[in-house]
Amino acid sequence: MSLTAFAINCSLKASGEKEKSSTDKIVADLLSALKPHGVKGEVVRALDHDIKAGVLSDMGKGDDWPALREKIISADIFILGLPIWMGQPSSVAKRVMERMDAFLSETDDKGRMPAAGKVALVAIVGNEDGAHHCHAECFQALNDVGFTIPANGGVYWVGEAMGDVNYVDLPATPEKVDGMIEMAASNAAHLAALLKGKAYIGVDK
Repeated sequence: MSLTAFAINCSLKASGEKEKSSTDKIVADLLSALKPHGVKGEVVRALDHDIKAGVLSDMGKGDDWPALREKIISADIFILGLPIWMGQPSSVAKRVMERMDAFLSETDDKGRMPAAGKVALVAIVGNEDGAHHCHAECFQALNDVGFTIPANGGVYWVGEAMGDVNYVDLPATPEKVDGMIEMAASNAAHLAALLKGKAYIGVDK
């Protein structure tokens, strides 16, 4: 079964900046791990788009969110990639999740949100602790708006607090992180195939 993945990199860096993005690296590693499972993926950098503040699916003139929203709900697997800042998910990631709040009021005749039947993964990097806390925040928000979270659906790497070595600087992916990525990819592809083959039935309104 052919599956698709769409990832949003919620780095605080736009793609034109000289400094490399560790979030880009971990998302790329996850997409590579999905390929053997028949998943084709695409990634965009959130800061390369004008995502207006708000909680509607379209905030009007100049808002780039509607096109990104369409890619999210068209894919079988959504990947939210983000860095940790001050122990929190990046502000860019929070804006992306806030825009998906609109899904709550966009249900079909069976009460299913646009993300129903879609699988979500969260990939996190940082040079401080907080990955589990950030995963908890993101997974709760994504589940609230209809995504299904697979077992072991969170991958992360955190370096030494206040350190200057980033994930993108590592000579090789640490064995434990590589194992997490492989497991997340396998579980996500398996779950996405099941949901694509037999969607949630919803409830009669």
